[in-house]
Amino acid sequence: MSEYEAARAAGVRRTVIRSTAALIGMFAFAFALVPLYDVFCRITGLNGKVDTTAQAIIHEEVDQSRYITVQFITRGSAGLPWQMSVATRQMRVHPGQTAEVDFTFTNNSQQKSWGRAIPSVSPSSATNHLRKVSCFCFQEQLLQGDERLTIPLVFQLARDLPEEITTITLVYTLYPVHNMVLDASLNNNKIAGDKI
Repeated sequence: MSEYEAARAAGVRRTVIRSTAALIGMFAFAFALVPLYDVFCRITGLNGKVDTTAQAIIHEEVDQSRYITVQFITRGSAGLPWQMSVATRQMRVHPGQTAEVDFTFTNNSQQKSWGRAIPSVSPSSATNHLRKVSCFCFQEQLLQGDERLTIPLVFQLARDLPEEITTITLVYTLYPVHNMVLDASLNNNKIAGDKI
């Protein structure tokens, strides 16, 4: 093999290695992008992502001078035979006031399944002014076949909600949770509890 051919072969090898490394890097970045975006949205409140932990009620004077219309929208998801409904599609609340609304989950299949309701808020600027005291969205739910479960959402709008916001829409979308670990951990806890 001549010196020219050897140099050319080495150049092709370098190009293949660099291209492969770039391709692996792009796949890794694409894989990490969704969790990173979720973290970014939770921190900034961008895109209506809300905190999924309970918040304390802040005892502050209710702003009786204005009403905020709060709308509730529920959506199903492919792969989860559940239906979610809300007792009240819309309510009017004062900033500083604590409110409660019931959501009902119905498993329309004969099999038990896990699901989770993922919330979003519109406009996204209202996210940091919505305190969820109690919410089914904080954890996965288990429904047996044909089971129906009603769980309240307890929330409070902060008094410092910007004046230009007159309507807030909370959207809950159901997603299946295919997690055998949840069933296994519950069974292990039950077994451990039986032994004590």
